[in-house]
Amino acid sequence: MIARIWRGITLAEKADAYIARLNETGLKDYANTPGNRGVTVLRRVQGEHSEIVLISLWDSMEALRAFAGENPERSVYYPEDENYLLEMEPLVRLYEVADTTTLPNGG
Repeated sequence: MIARIWRGITLAEKADAYIARLNETGLKDYANTPGNRGVTVLRRVQGEHSEIVLISLWDSMEALRAFAGENPERSVYYPEDENYLLEMEPLVRLYEVADTTTLPNGG
């Protein structure tokens, strides 16, 4: 399994609107791509900025390429992203998932 980590920075006042936009674009595309195992959206507000991190899990590099294209380390952006993001980072981080832990009773 592959973990794909993408990071973006918005103005704090635009964070809610950008997360709503992600639900209509990237997160929707993740869900519609075979081999995607889900995504976690993280947000951290630091003064006037908000950092948004997406951690998505993929069955394989082939599944990830079906979403991201031939170079899966390249960031995927959508029209209007530049209206929210202060920088457009060109690359994501990819990790092989070495281990996971499931706690009994969800605890």
